[in-house]
Amino acid sequence: MASHASESLLYGASFSTPEFLEIFNDHARVQAWFDVEVALAKAQGELDVIPAEAAIEISKKAYVENVDVAEIGKGISATAHPIVPAIRALEQICEDGAGEYIHYGATTQDIMDTGLVLQIKKSWPIILRDLLGIQGALINLAKQHRSTPMVGRTHGQQALPLTFGYKCAVWVDEISRQLARFREAEPRVLSGNITGAVGTMAAFGSQGREIQKLALNYLDLAVPNICWHSSRDRICELANLLTQISGSLGKIAREIYTLQQVEFGELAEPHHQGKVGSSTMPHKRNPAIVELAIGLSRLIRAQQVAITDAAFQENERYSALLRVELAAVPEMMIYTGALLSKMRGVLENLEVFPKRMRSNLDMLGGLLLSEKVMLALGEKIGKQTAHEVVYEIAMESFEKEIPFQESLIGDIRVSKHLSAQEIGLLLDPVAYIGESEKIVDDVLASVQTTL
Repeated sequence: MASHASESLLYGASFSTPEFLEIFNDHARVQAWFDVEVALAKAQGELDVIPAEAAIEISKKAYVENVDVAEIGKGISATAHPIVPAIRALEQICEDGAGEYIHYGATTQDIMDTGLVLQIKKSWPIILRDLLGIQGALINLAKQHRSTPMVGRTHGQQALPLTFGYKCAVWVDEISRQLARFREAEPRVLSGNITGAVGTMAAFGSQGREIQKLALNYLDLAVPNICWHSSRDRICELANLLTQISGSLGKIAREIYTLQQVEFGELAEPHHQGKVGSSTMPHKRNPAIVELAIGLSRLIRAQQVAITDAAFQENERYSALLRVELAAVPEMMIYTGALLSKMRGVLENLEVFPKRMRSNLDMLGGLLLSEKVMLALGEKIGKQTAHEVVYEIAMESFEKEIPFQESLIGDIRVSKHLSAQEIGLLLDPVAYIGESEKIVDDVLASVQTTL
């Protein structure tokens, strides 16, 4: 009976995905430990540190299906040790004394750290796939809406016109940077560690470095320069990466949430027949998916705080804070998988309402173009003076609900320099999107070169 949100029969689909649950469950964890033990045994067998036959036998038997994971869990509780019961379980099923050579010269953290990295490694292409899918969806939106005019907002208020394609291009560029960081971090994050109790490889004898190199090559993991038992920057870097990615996606989700409000009506997450917004208000079309995405981004951030706290290690190893990673890293990975999956689905099927975007440009009755008027008037009377004049007119127009164009034409300080026709042209929002379209083109061209 599940109690954690990610495995809940009721809410599991909100907080997890089948792919990530497959990678970060107890059986997968034990299998990852066994995979490290096998790689170590194979390396030692190849170098004649242990009998080659023992390495073969260990390799044959080291499958989680061959042991009772529940019993291993009971053993962990009874021994207060996080991995010895798993080693014993594997030892018991190995024949001809091969079990004596399991975990030969290694320490617990060698297996747990490297096993965790193997789990992270399995999730790496999934994260990359969904990030690329999100980037692709945003590229399509930027192309499709390159010239779709809408209101640009600052401080929660209408500011200047831009295009929805431009807004999407901002997101494209941001996600592209996240992708670049993610790819660049791979060799640092996906590094194993098999160095023994304090990292000196003393139990491996003179072949310690070669044993580690061979074992990690079998696992397709990077070989560290030195033991990182007490240097948790690799795991912290992963946590920071995922937090940045979740921050970007959470921000996009919040923007969709805001622009789906009836008062804006410019965007909406995908809707399907049967999706219910309220138990009492049948008309509601709530942004449930992006609301969940916003929440997931916060949960990911919470795990990042815990993981970076665990970087405060003591001496050569400090298990107290490693227990924090034991809980927080899988949780962070699972939440990240859910966030990526949900935001990819939203962005690939985002509903865009260009007509509403256009009508919202007229909501302030021309005030949205105050900058353009100021600059045109500034050419006649100076920019600072023009700012004061247009400010006074704009405030009166806003407070008295007088059309901005009417106020401008009726003010001699403006009308003596600008004709009514010129003022009318200045107040066309579609004509004041700046270089939005060209910037979209520049961003898309730069992204294509990195794909």
